[in-house]
Amino acid sequence: MRLIAENLGGERGGETVFSGIGFALDKGQVLVVTGPNGSGKSTLLRVIAGLLPKAQGDVRIEGGERFPTIASAVHYLGHLNAMKTALSVAENLRFWRDFNGDGQSGVWEALETVGLGGIGHLPFGYLSTGQRRRAAIAKLLVSHKPLWLLDEPTAGLDKASEARFAGLMTRHCAEGGIIVAATHLPLGLDGAKELRMGAIG
Repeated sequence: MRLIAENLGGERGGETVFSGIGFALDKGQVLVVTGPNGSGKSTLLRVIAGLLPKAQGDVRIEGGERFPTIASAVHYLGHLNAMKTALSVAENLRFWRDFNGDGQSGVWEALETVGLGGIGHLPFGYLSTGQRRRAAIAKLLVSHKPLWLLDEPTAGLDKASEARFAGLMTRHCAEGGIIVAATHLPLGLDGAKELRMGAIG
């Protein structure tokens, strides 16, 4: 499976944010997207995910038999955690599992993996910022998708949680997954490609 972008362009509010972006990622590869605020990192991820229309160019998955399109292949983890505050952590994860399909981990196993094994019964709204981010990361585990699009995924995490997440990303790639991550912070991943977005002039 490959993720391919050719001459990709994106807009925000009718203004061009980036253009001419191209890359090809094979299974097991990581692309780290860096650059200053306003350079289009988040917009690029949303365009790849299909959440925003392309201004130009093309982005596609090739060679994915179970996942023939990006929409079928993608987990998108944005700035917001996409969880209902009134539902328990476990109820939120069950919703996403049922919505996206089963993964390699059950709900409680996923919570243990991200270090939240004892609080799955609590309402999501009770959690700290770091705990909320770890619960959102658990969504990646309860449903299997080969393409992870991650927008500042370590925001709010302490060092131990960052290291744990680096291990999860490494495992995902070792199992044939692809990651595109926009970040200001090192992710602790060896051999990642880098795409630096330019500042808006």
